[in-house]
Amino acid sequence: MDRGPFLDLVAELSGDPALLEATVAAARGSSPVVAELPEEETRRHTRALTDGVLAALRHDGEPGPGALAAAEALGSDRARQGVPVADFLDGFQAGRAFLVHALIAAGRARGVPADALLEGVTRIDAVTTVLIQRMVHAHRVAELELARTARESHQQMLRQLLHGEPVPVTEPLDPDAAYHCVVSDVADPAAAAELEGVLTAQGHGLAGLVDGRLAALVTRLPERRPHGPLLVAAPPARPARAADRYALVRRALRAGETAGLTGLWRLTDLALLTATEAEPDLGLLLAAELLDGLDPGDAFHRELAETALSYLDHGGRIEPTAAALHVHGNTVKYRLRRLHDLTGRSLTDPGGGPAVPHAAHWWWALRRWLAEG
Repeated sequence: MDRGPFLDLVAELSGDPALLEATVAAARGSSPVVAELPEEETRRHTRALTDGVLAALRHDGEPGPGALAAAEALGSDRARQGVPVADFLDGFQAGRAFLVHALIAAGRARGVPADALLEGVTRIDAVTTVLIQRMVHAHRVAELELARTARESHQQMLRQLLHGEPVPVTEPLDPDAAYHCVVSDVADPAAAAELEGVLTAQGHGLAGLVDGRLAALVTRLPERRPHGPLLVAAPPARPARAADRYALVRRALRAGETAGLTGLWRLTDLALLTATEAEPDLGLLLAAELLDGLDPGDAFHRELAETALSYLDHGGRIEPTAAALHVHGNTVKYRLRRLHDLTGRSLTDPGGGPAVPHAAHWWWALRRWLAEG
């Protein structure tokens, strides 16, 4: 059988960035736990494994050292991130299935013989079976290593507290003390270890990877910095209330990630952002009503919306808005007037209604309109 056409197809798809991104999306979409991980974390592993599988197909051999090392790293990292083996295998299998379907579809479109495609798919199954064995073994080894340490028992207590499971609160936590529940966007174990030291250095507490992200219960928060990893911290509460705070902080973290925030934020600072991000359809309806005179495809209209949003973010003050946008104050005034002309609505005058809901509705509508456009 001439397998040349199939191997040519594999070589062509090996460097396709769109194929990689679609495979990442398939893996994230198949497992809620995997989807909670930062996208770059999934992309890093997916790129290494996809390259390994395609390289094995091109050379008609077993997975090479690079692919085997990538499989072991994936299994080990997911164990240390607290991701169960079944969840990360769901993501891997979904990515594998997408890759197979993409190869078959592309092969048919190029006229690759059916026998060559069938043999190629069989070869993929053989290669991925070896990789799965390596992943599962590495995951189990990492779990056993963690289970042998007091650290893992502490982190297990942390996970149980944040998940609302009944567990005795023991050292290093005090059941009667109050702790900030902190969740970060950090998933890489090495970076998590560094950030863990920063969080726990401020006082008593406990930190570890929970649901793929570094989370902590700490008595004191580190100094607030505008840059670095995104962290959201809830007001202090006893460990018995940690699960409720954890659920809120995770929602706020997702909203902060969508907004591109960095650094440490208090949960209460993100209350409005969290609530509005949870109702995107309602935000779109609000945008359709308030901004019906704007065209999302018009660059000037988007400039008007961005200026109005910055104006609201800066307390309705012209000069801070102008400084943030690097324009003259008169430019800000002009853009706000044009926005009023195009929408027929006032950004600042509630027309006799409550001022706070008026401003909040505009802020919500502008953010959603810009995000969708």
